Amino acid sequence: MKPRILLINPPIYDFAAFDFWLKPYGLLRVAGRLKSIADLYLFDFLYRRHPAFDPAGKIKEDLWGRGDFPSERVPKPPVFKDIPRYFNRFGLPQSVFLEYLDKHGPFDFALIQTSLTYWYPGVREAIGLLRQRRPQIKIVLGGFYATCCPGHAAQGADLVIHQDDLAPLWDLLGESAADGYCTPWWQGYPTADKGIMTLTDGCPFQCSYCYQPLSGRPFRPRPLEECIADYEHLAGLGTQNIAFYDDALLVRPDETLIPFLDYVIDHPRGIHFHTPNALHARNLTPELANRMVAAGFQTFYLGFESASEQFQKATGGKIVSRELAEAVDALQSAGAAGEHITAYALLGHPQSDLQQLEETMHFVHRLGIRIMLADFSPIPGTPDGQACQKFTDLDEPLNHNKTAFPIRLFGKDKVNYFKDLCRNLNRDLSV
Repeated sequence: MKPRILLINPPIYDFAAFDFWLKPYGLLRVAGRLKSIADLYLFDFLYRRHPAFDPAGKIKEDLWGRGDFPSERVPKPPVFKDIPRYFNRFGLPQSVFLEYLDKHGPFDFALIQTSLTYWYPGVREAIGLLRQRRPQIKIVLGGFYATCCPGHAAQGADLVIHQDDLAPLWDLLGESAADGYCTPWWQGYPTADKGIMTLTDGCPFQCSYCYQPLSGRPFRPRPLEECIADYEHLAGLGTQNIAFYDDALLVRPDETLIPFLDYVIDHPRGIHFHTPNALHARNLTPELANRMVAAGFQTFYLGFESASEQFQKATGGKIVSRELAEAVDALQSAGAAGEHITAYALLGHPQSDLQQLEETMHFVHRLGIRIMLADFSPIPGTPDGQACQKFTDLDEPLNHNKTAFPIRLFGKDKVNYFKDLCRNLNRDLSV
């Protein structure tokens, strides 16, 4: 008899959250390997097309499928008593989840996707509800929080998966999952109008604020045939927008990216592509820009962080200002609209004086593209995260919160100044 496995994408507790093509991609990839040996069920607290969110079937979203999560205001955890912002729970009501458990259970195992470390209250909520309704169920956590804070994540779980080491999961299940490549289990959703892909694994850069260098995962382009199969699988499900979750999509492009783009150009499916994880502008050549636009890429997010040459060198040296300008010119020459090109700039970095944030924002604006402030989150173990120990207690993952840390560093008035400046600079670009 096959084990019955419940896959869970938990709710979010935070000051703000937005559906920026947010899907539990890692969980769905694991499920793809389990589908032949288990009966699978998916409950995504953040699925905005659920009837409890969208009873009339007329969910509000932008041109590319993004939108607000329904939310309710909840009391702030005491650790945030100094943060003058409202705190919210984003996701389906607990009652909907409990009804699902009663209707579709019992389950033998629950696999919970974790994401940002400071979103763990949603993970704890899901664990608590499972223990309440199904005390005997075996609960497994995987994802970034589980990997970055394994001791903290272990509270309430039966197994915490580190990185991509799935051997302990197979041992717990008592089953041998499919070897090799399997398409992610997008069939768990009633509709798959938006999807996630990667063409690469890992990242070769050593940015001082990023966890990736600590992961030990080597960078490699994925096999082309797997990427094409992912694309065709989503196209067959009616997907309209695909976001690439790669950390280094443009690195070693001859191996997978360029032949993938050529395949998509030759086999169009009417899908729009997006790059929310930030492209490395240094690698964005005119040739790549032309191919990406021809293949259907619509929104381009570029990692920049700062126009200060000193800051650029201190944090990893992956870009200089000239390279951003050249990348923007390549995209616009290929036909990309300026209002659909965005450069990320860090807000609240511990070396903010060196960063020259205001000058950075004006530099980006002069290029005729949008600015997005990426609020800084201190990640334990990273050089920049460790530098934040004097400002906050990193042993409590809530203190990694990207809304809270810039306010603690700058004060709310300075944060509000930068946010207002960003809105004003972006205002004269059509949306």
